[in-house]
Amino acid sequence: MASVKMNGVGGAAKEVVERVRSIVRLEVELALLEIKQKVMKIAVGIGLGAGAAVLGVFAIAFFLAAAAAGLAEAIPLWASFLCVGVALLMIVAVLLALSKKSIAAAGPPLPEQAIDEARLTTETLIHDGR
Repeated sequence: MASVKMNGVGGAAKEVVERVRSIVRLEVELALLEIKQKVMKIAVGIGLGAGAAVLGVFAIAFFLAAAAAGLAEAIPLWASFLCVGVALLMIVAVLLALSKKSIAAAGPPLPEQAIDEARLTTETLIHDGR
């Protein structure tokens, strides 16, 4: 009779271990998915920031060309260069704002949902084990 109890307890322990493994595996998958989503948001923000930087360089070039054309001739040609430079700076401002918003929305690349799930699982196991 003692050997029957041991097999029953052994089988139950094996089942508990398998379920814990499944829970841990699912929590790891959740953590990876959450990190991937946050990294993608950060990547979009970095891409927008890089685009703003490139356009900022072009804006500087247009302002320099406007200054050179204005000094050389003092005719409306320089005004067109100046308008293009201002328009590029406006685009830079919009891209920087979108970049900042995207990076801020992502938050730190931590798997918060997975951490919460692991905490709940741990609490459940501790409280059910009494």
